[in-house]
Amino acid sequence: MGNWIINHGLTSFILVVWMGINIFLFVWFYFFYDLGPQFFYTRHLLGAALAWARAPAAVLNFNCLLILLPVCRNLLSLIRGSFMCCGRTMRKQLDKNLSFHKLVAYMIGLMTAVHIIAHLLNVEWYNNSRQGVYDKLSIALSNLEDTDNTTYLNPIRKTDIDPQQIPTYFVFTTIAGLTGVIITLALILIITSSMEVIRRSYFEVFWYTHHLFIIFFAGLVFHGAGRIVRSQQTTDPVHNVTFCKDRSDEWGRIPECPIPQFAGGFPQTWMWVIGPMILYLCERLVRFIRYMQRVTYRKIVMRPSKVLELQLVKSGFKMDVGQYIFLNCPAISQLEWHPFTMTSAPEEDFFSVHIRSAGDWTDKLIDIVQNLPEGAQGPKMGVDGPFGTASEDVFDYEVSMLVGAGIGVTPFASILKSIWYKFKESNPKLRTRKIYFYWLCRETHAFEWFADLLQVLEKEMEERGMGDFLTYKLYLTGWDQSTAHHVRVRFDQDTDAVTGLKQKTHYGRPIWDKEFEQVRKENPMSVVGTFLCGPVALGKVLEKKCVKYSDVDPRKTKFYFNKENF
Repeated sequence: MGNWIINHGLTSFILVVWMGINIFLFVWFYFFYDLGPQFFYTRHLLGAALAWARAPAAVLNFNCLLILLPVCRNLLSLIRGSFMCCGRTMRKQLDKNLSFHKLVAYMIGLMTAVHIIAHLLNVEWYNNSRQGVYDKLSIALSNLEDTDNTTYLNPIRKTDIDPQQIPTYFVFTTIAGLTGVIITLALILIITSSMEVIRRSYFEVFWYTHHLFIIFFAGLVFHGAGRIVRSQQTTDPVHNVTFCKDRSDEWGRIPECPIPQFAGGFPQTWMWVIGPMILYLCERLVRFIRYMQRVTYRKIVMRPSKVLELQLVKSGFKMDVGQYIFLNCPAISQLEWHPFTMTSAPEEDFFSVHIRSAGDWTDKLIDIVQNLPEGAQGPKMGVDGPFGTASEDVFDYEVSMLVGAGIGVTPFASILKSIWYKFKESNPKLRTRKIYFYWLCRETHAFEWFADLLQVLEKEMEERGMGDFLTYKLYLTGWDQSTAHHVRVRFDQDTDAVTGLKQKTHYGRPIWDKEFEQVRKENPMSVVGTFLCGPVALGKVLEKKCVKYSDVDPRKTKFYFNKENF
């Protein structure tokens, strides 16, 4: 339990607080509408569906307030910078922004479903009351005048069409109904296109449909203006519900029972979402300003395994290790922005990215670059960023374990380059004393573009007598017969047959229990930061190992798990 708290304690506390607020809002507003005397007559028409419609609406307001905040990248970077003086555990929560964004979206989807079902029942029961299906009190309430739009209770006012068509007519001709349909359709498209299979295979579909959030929020702001849920207003003399509910025939005829007055509640959703909407608008403005700034190409290199390296220069651009940027190429799409981790070091006078062929956008960019004339500048490129990630904290740990899978090695290229510069300059601020680096690849060509950097680091460490500072292990998880024969023939050579490095390549996958046990044994009193840029499945494995091998005793080894999230 103590090990689990080390890695998940604060995250779980935040989720408990979030869920607690959701539950409180639901319960509070449920009983407010279920027990409130001002809704007695409304409940008589609608029953429990009134509370079941309004309680989810309150939860929706709260979560619509939150949904935009995790995707305000510049805001998160600003907050991360202000937390540099605070504990790493607090900063780590910001790296889970997309997970929280999804969690809030799930809550919005669930509460929307409950809200819709309850209101569909409400419309049906409003209509039945208007048609005289129910008791005398329901008929009297539904027949109240609508002079100056202040006295009626039943929002269904049209009765001269087929009763079966009235609910449909109401839904598509009222502010609340029409905006509700628009909001629901937008939300369905946003959620369905966000599924992993769509996002991975058809990113453009995900990207474009996600921008329906603009329609969603516009509809949300106006949705409450329909004021279809109405409450009883105080009159002089007072309309006593207990005395008058059974005397509807005498309303307005005796002093004790004046005609009850009703009014819709003031729309509140806009007050919940206006702040985040303004913040997000500022976010987009900052992105636009960055997009307009000129970016030039320093170098374009086509690496093996269809990996494109772009070395770019932008005035005033400053970065830190492990950070990422968003790229936009207008020649491909004016609207699409894609995230890429930078592989350059902060000490360099340019910033670089390595882009693997992994979809329509990347394929088109690689084709454009390959067809460029010799020495020509690449296509116009918009750059937004840099943005902070978990890897920024790598030098805050005494010991770091870096795990990259495939192109997921990119943030660690930046880190290892920065280490080389720090050793070269004899930087006294470097508190990291040991780094373990693991790289998992399916094919041998993937190692080629990164092997040069590792060879330089090998040589640098040996010259400084710090050969133990960097321990790296490369794992080839897929190979064919020609590769196996090539390795067998050169097995007894001093350097690896695949990479040319002194450290031999391992075949298969790491035995993580063995690796964590070795790190714990070699660093018995250290805080170890475990950093991953790779698939979710591998992340779950490493997260469990961090919990398993951490010790609650402050004098012993602790592992903190950190994962890149875009």
